[in-house]
Amino acid sequence: MATTVTLAAELLLVTFPRVALFLSLLFLAFCSDESNKPHAIGEAYVGPATLPLRQELAQKSPVSATVKHGDRLEILEYKRRFVKVRTAKGAEGWTDNRQLLTPEQMTALRQMADVASRYPSQGAATVFEPLNMHTEPSRTSPSFWQIPDNGKVDVIGHKLAPRVQSVRSTAEANSRPPAPRRRSKDRSAQSKIPSPPPPPAPKPPDNWLDLSVPNEEILGVEKKAGAPQPMDDWSLVRTKDDKVGWVLTRALNMAIPDEVAQYAEGHRITSYFALGGSNGVDRPDWLWTTITKGLEPYEFDSFRVFVWSKKHKRYETAYIERNVVGHFPVEVDSSSEVPRFSVILEDISGKLMRKSYTFEGYRVRMVAKAPYQAAASGTPPRKPATARPAGPPPKPRSWYASMKDRIRHLFH
Repeated sequence: MATTVTLAAELLLVTFPRVALFLSLLFLAFCSDESNKPHAIGEAYVGPATLPLRQELAQKSPVSATVKHGDRLEILEYKRRFVKVRTAKGAEGWTDNRQLLTPEQMTALRQMADVASRYPSQGAATVFEPLNMHTEPSRTSPSFWQIPDNGKVDVIGHKLAPRVQSVRSTAEANSRPPAPRRRSKDRSAQSKIPSPPPPPAPKPPDNWLDLSVPNEEILGVEKKAGAPQPMDDWSLVRTKDDKVGWVLTRALNMAIPDEVAQYAEGHRITSYFALGGSNGVDRPDWLWTTITKGLEPYEFDSFRVFVWSKKHKRYETAYIERNVVGHFPVEVDSSSEVPRFSVILEDISGKLMRKSYTFEGYRVRMVAKAPYQAAASGTPPRKPATARPAGPPPKPRSWYASMKDRIRHLFH
């Protein structure tokens, strides 16, 4: 068999020398390309929605390829904070290392999106200008998606995070040229008369060793406390196509109707829910949570229930609680005849308690109170439809009792 292959090769070389030469050169070129191809030293994933790869490190260098969020890249070389990568199609280029995600970060981002897709919505929010969604609650983290103008998202979480200064701004500050020195006057213009010699230094006191030890109590000097670290309010949001990411809370506007939002009194609305219609009107009752000041580790310090008044043609307060420390998630169940909702509040000792309320007509009352334990990481909270307190359902109220409650409310 080997003899036959050798004779065939010799016959091809003698009969078609040009074809054999072409095939041998093509084989050598292919082998040289494979041998010269640099080996990958790692892998990474694209963080932003789109990322251009440049042929050189210069900012004005031509773009060799454009990759999308989640694409896998092979790392070929590092130069400070820049990295050379190769795409799945073989294109190579340079990019900023901060725009890439490690395999662990990409796995965590996918797990967060999978778990957060089952979180109950705390209300819809709109944006007035394009807003970037980040992989983490940090300004320096990659932004992988952009919410368009007047786009709507569901708010599903909140976190208070320290504001991290950008490395680029620090580098630019360090790269500034030093201030020019003032030129001294001409020596010839100075007086030729020498200055008198300085007087001798005074002798140190006898107890100079005791005085050299700093004593804040004797001197009355208080230690200056360090400047507080700036913080940012971040909200975890979910788009219609189940993309989950972090955005700055101050850029969101909760999409509750204006006829209810006008009673916010300068407080920021953090969540809102429709409780269903009341007394045969087509306007739903509303539950909202608000916070007086931002930059707090909790989500709200007040919650309020609104009902529609037929007489005054406006929304009025049916129930309100102030000066509380509340946390997400707020759960609402409007599927039954008597709407129910529950909130998570901190007691005096700092323990979390879930309080459940029923809402009928104009009356809100607490029906259950139990300790609450936050769900473990990666475990979704309960669905709002299953948020039902234990015990038998309350008995339907008579027409006389309902009218009595309404008259009491009107006089109040």
